[in-house]
Amino acid sequence: MSNKSLLVTGGAGFIGVNFVHYWLANNPQDKVVVLDALTYAGNKASLDPIQENDNFAFVKGDICDTNLVEKLLIDHNVDTLVHFAAESHVDRSITGPDAFIETNIIGTYSLLKAAKNVWIDLPTVNGKPVIEHRFHHVSTDEVYGTLNATDPAFTEDTAYAPNSPYSASKAASDHLVRAYHHTYGLQVTTSNCSNNYGPYHFPEKLIPLIVTNILHDKPLPVYGDGQQIRDWLYVEDHARGIELVLNKGRVGENYNIGGNNEWANIDIVNLVCQQMNLKFAQNPELAKRYPLATKALAGQAEKLITYVEDRAGHDRRYAIDATKTNNELSYVPVESFETGFAKTLDWYLDNQQWWKNLYMESRCSEK
Repeated sequence: MSNKSLLVTGGAGFIGVNFVHYWLANNPQDKVVVLDALTYAGNKASLDPIQENDNFAFVKGDICDTNLVEKLLIDHNVDTLVHFAAESHVDRSITGPDAFIETNIIGTYSLLKAAKNVWIDLPTVNGKPVIEHRFHHVSTDEVYGTLNATDPAFTEDTAYAPNSPYSASKAASDHLVRAYHHTYGLQVTTSNCSNNYGPYHFPEKLIPLIVTNILHDKPLPVYGDGQQIRDWLYVEDHARGIELVLNKGRVGENYNIGGNNEWANIDIVNLVCQQMNLKFAQNPELAKRYPLATKALAGQAEKLITYVEDRAGHDRRYAIDATKTNNELSYVPVESFETGFAKTLDWYLDNQQWWKNLYMESRCSEK
């Protein structure tokens, strides 16, 4: 297989940075260029472990800057664009939808326009003909809407029915990607994933929020009755799935990537509490490192659980049917929830220097 040159948008964000780490570790011959605007959820420090890699480059910039994207595609002989950059927090989309329209719709359009200009309209790049290329768009299961408890899981043929400004903006971007393939011949693939968890996750999301709040003896907010169900996917399994789509996926196709792992939110919160209680009981050093975590130290982290008013338009259940991806690409998650969750919890306990400032900033923004 020939070497690839990848442009990864949003590569300093949670899923993007895990993909970049995974790709360089498993495809060391390839070049990876990260383009990230370093908004609140982008953290350049997450890329520190690979800063000295000769096959890695970082560019701070906006995906809406079409000229910049075209320049990067040409200068780095990029043949594969993996598009993670997105505003993704549903709560933020409810209170401030403008950024979601700008980044998720206009930003995706800007990337598609740049890719078409370079890969379709220009006969050569640096004197070399461009025959094969790939624009891979990373989307979400939320574009499919919501499920009842007994409904079958989402397949790639499920009709789109987004219910939040976030999911609507992602649905629009999915349609743009599809249109650029069918209208202009751009070689695209799209993947729709379930809820990711793992290292480098921004502290406002459920699992890292619960972990970091326990470490500060802060309330653990649970929307409504906490019975909203999500399918949870370890982030490195997601990266592995995208790799399979890039290497084996059919151009123009969508692929669902899931964890086969449905949990109610309140059960996730209770699990984190139980495991934190256990960690503090087994490791006296944690009390020294996290002196504010008095409830966990007493084996009572669950007493921090606080039920709050439900989110507006809160989807009840998401579930991914990854049969197509399993059958066509031999995709199977490597991590069980037990192993992935254990790795995630240990990472947060061992990497306070990464999340501490982000946590404090997110707490200040809530006030």
